[in-house]
Amino acid sequence: MQFRTILTLIGLLGFLGGFSAQAQGQATDRSPSDAVILEMREAFGKGQVGRLTELLPRAQNHVLAPWAAYWELRSRLETAEPAEISRFLSRFAGTYQEDRLRNDWLLLLGQRQEWGTFMAEYPNFRMNDDRSVQCYALLTDFNSNERDVAQQVETLWLAQRDADPGCAAAAEQQLKARKLQPHTVWLRARFGMENGNQRIAVQAVGLLDAEWANTVSAIYGNPEHYLQGKLLALRLRTKELVTLAMIRLAVKAPDLAAQEIDKLRWKTQLSQEERSWVWGVIGKSAAMRQSDKALAYFLKGQDKLMQADHLAWKVRAALRVGRWEQVAKATEAMNESQRQEAVWVYWRARALLLLAKTPVDHVDAQRLLQSVAGVKGFYELLAQEELGLEVTPPPLPEPLTEAEKAAASGNPGLQRALAAIAIGLRSEGVREWNYSTNLHTRGGMSDRELLAAADLACKYEVWDRCINTSERTKNVIDLTQRFPMPHKQSVLAHSGAIGLDPAYVYGLIRQESRFIVDARSGVGASGLMQVMPATARWTAKKIGLTDFKPHQITERNTNIAIGTGYLKLVLDDFAGSMPLAAAAYNAGPGRPRSWRGQMGAPVLEAAIWAENVPFTETRDYVKKVLANTTVYAALISGQTQSLKARLGQVGPMDGSLTANRDLP
Repeated sequence: MQFRTILTLIGLLGFLGGFSAQAQGQATDRSPSDAVILEMREAFGKGQVGRLTELLPRAQNHVLAPWAAYWELRSRLETAEPAEISRFLSRFAGTYQEDRLRNDWLLLLGQRQEWGTFMAEYPNFRMNDDRSVQCYALLTDFNSNERDVAQQVETLWLAQRDADPGCAAAAEQQLKARKLQPHTVWLRARFGMENGNQRIAVQAVGLLDAEWANTVSAIYGNPEHYLQGKLLALRLRTKELVTLAMIRLAVKAPDLAAQEIDKLRWKTQLSQEERSWVWGVIGKSAAMRQSDKALAYFLKGQDKLMQADHLAWKVRAALRVGRWEQVAKATEAMNESQRQEAVWVYWRARALLLLAKTPVDHVDAQRLLQSVAGVKGFYELLAQEELGLEVTPPPLPEPLTEAEKAAASGNPGLQRALAAIAIGLRSEGVREWNYSTNLHTRGGMSDRELLAAADLACKYEVWDRCINTSERTKNVIDLTQRFPMPHKQSVLAHSGAIGLDPAYVYGLIRQESRFIVDARSGVGASGLMQVMPATARWTAKKIGLTDFKPHQITERNTNIAIGTGYLKLVLDDFAGSMPLAAAAYNAGPGRPRSWRGQMGAPVLEAAIWAENVPFTETRDYVKKVLANTTVYAALISGQTQSLKARLGQVGPMDGSLTANRDLP
């Protein structure tokens, strides 16, 4: 392989000597060649084409030479000659950088409508994970042989999260050929309105009529005004625009939208499908606000006509008020893919158990629980407990052979990924690592190959790749890889000194930073425990770190001291509730105080409360931290554990207690 002519395995291992310290953010000296690579990355980010071309010759012998060449050519791809692009693809054949540039080039070819070149290059695209490129490919396929691609285009287009040109072009082609129905356009616009993406809605409707797109823009800004001016909705276009206005209003003010759609004129003029979608959005919006009216809103529509997200929130609303028959109905209405997700398997099984009338009903529910039970996640652990089975670590897989380890350490993509991470190019390293494990070969690495790759990452203390790679195995589980315990002495010392469960601390760090010491979030949180600057200053004073300086927050021991100190203060403020404290750590203490409800609100089992957290990030965070904690407790203690015991119940704050309003 070309890579081996750049740097031998022996040379790379020498390069990575001392990598553990460097990867964890400790100060190291950069070699001159490393400095060139880092300068090129900076120049690429700034669009400095000339500087990239000037520096490229000095990077030729570096392990990351493929990245250097990619940055230089990508920065001027729009003006590069096809022959030059072909030479790059040939020179770096088999690498992530080759396929990354091919992805970029295919997008450019699609935008330019250079279909001959596109069709010649597309079969070589190994990753094939870009929906825009896939849409361009379907467009060319239809152009060349008129193959029926309408359903594939529809699926890709509706799944796009932004208004991309590729799938819009393929959709427009299929519309003009009358292979795609206008209803799909309106569905796309509905998703845009519901998810707060005006560009999606405007682009979609613009494929039908530019003037209608202008109306959609006006509706997005002021749906009430549009609805006030409409008495009749007899034409298809008007009915759909009214539906879009209803959806937008439902997102902004669900109670007001419920009053509007209940008016006689809309009951008679909108179809059951249109009304059910609107009621789904109203119910979802109300449920996210934890309104007692949410389930009643959902019941005004038909489950079979609602979308996946509507049904998910209907289940949550039904759980919140203990309507198990509605949990069963909503999960039954889900499509096969959604119904097989562990979360909905678990709640459906719980509902069927409570509603069971015959022994056969019990058997069906038990079978559902058995289908997901295990230690892979929150609901898998809960299903395990529901079946009365112990939560214990599964047996370790057979030890890796020396040949398996050697294959991983000799993998060129993994070598480059480690080298990139070692000099601070974590984003590039992570992308190349993921490509090498997941996409380089069709279907990704086998379980044994993944275990060996994870072992390599663990060896160099690249804990995020160690964990994420090991989590991809399908038929074997190595919990020592999935739940490593670095910095053990520091974690145990700081948590023990203040009475915190070290398993809880590990569970939180694993979710926050994947044990990356110098991790930094987009909002400014830093270090292992991802502490915000203001929180760090406040907590440092509370725990007696009087000489704390802001730059110290990425120092391992300081970060753990401040993070555990803050977590303990939060946990005490929420009377020892791990779910509430985890939510507070992620979203701030004010939000979970409101989510637990005021005096008179129901006391819920914490799994139901967590599932009803309105923020997707925080909802997932709470579940993952508590699942992590349970597994870590089993590993640390060697004894069986209970996730349910850690969850407990969540309800309004005890009237005799006072919240610490100073907590940041």
